[in-house]
Amino acid sequence: MPPANTAPRGWDAHVHVFDANAPVQPGHYRPAHHPLSTIETLAQAHGVGHLVLVQPSVYGTDNSVLTAALSESPGRHRGVAVVDASVSEDELDHMHAVGVRGVRFNLVSPVGNQAVDLLPLARRLHARGWHVQWYAHPTHLADIARVHRQTGLVCVLDHLAGMHVALPDGDPAWVTLAELADLGAWVKLSGWYRLQAQAPYDTLAAHIQRVAALFGQRLVWGSDWPHTFFAEGHTPAYAETQAPVAQALGPEAASLISLAAADLYGTA
Repeated sequence: MPPANTAPRGWDAHVHVFDANAPVQPGHYRPAHHPLSTIETLAQAHGVGHLVLVQPSVYGTDNSVLTAALSESPGRHRGVAVVDASVSEDELDHMHAVGVRGVRFNLVSPVGNQAVDLLPLARRLHARGWHVQWYAHPTHLADIARVHRQTGLVCVLDHLAGMHVALPDGDPAWVTLAELADLGAWVKLSGWYRLQAQAPYDTLAAHIQRVAALFGQRLVWGSDWPHTFFAEGHTPAYAETQAPVAQALGPEAASLISLAAADLYGTA
């Protein structure tokens, strides 16, 4: 794979890597083997040279698969880890050195992590310039906004902030989402199939446009590869995860969104 300075400029801001031999949390799925090299090759064929590796919920706070993958292509990619308040300074420093730039709270998965550990971590995250990423339902947004008002940490909301196709235009979550936008939050345009939508996901176009109007340049795109929502062999094509952005916002805007992750994660 090309080094960081010769890789295509585009970013995929939400992928996962899996080692089939790594231990997983009980009570959830057992992933197949999906190494970094596979998604690097696939993404590069679509003009994407930089990836944001997001810690999967199945690995809990054991970020070793993620950090090992980041170390394979030094400086090229970024990571978002899962930690708790007991994480050591040495571990945070190691993760930062290999490219981690945020921590994730998953309020949706049955083995996700809750936000109770964020406040004790806030000072240490601030010191490293890290952000906080949330996989959440619209009903969680008010609590998320409260936490970010308290901490001042940058907020990143997964998968269109959870604004699914059945969410009414007048739902209070839209008001809270606007408050988060005013706080400087970012949104990932990703995980369309997690939003009660089916390919080609055109039913989400109005929601994508509304979110884009709120967040302006603070939008990034992610493929959600390797699509753990689906059974093996039935996953969407890579281009299929990019298309809804261009369809809703136009090709020029989609191209700019593909580059915007460099501002959030630091140029790789």
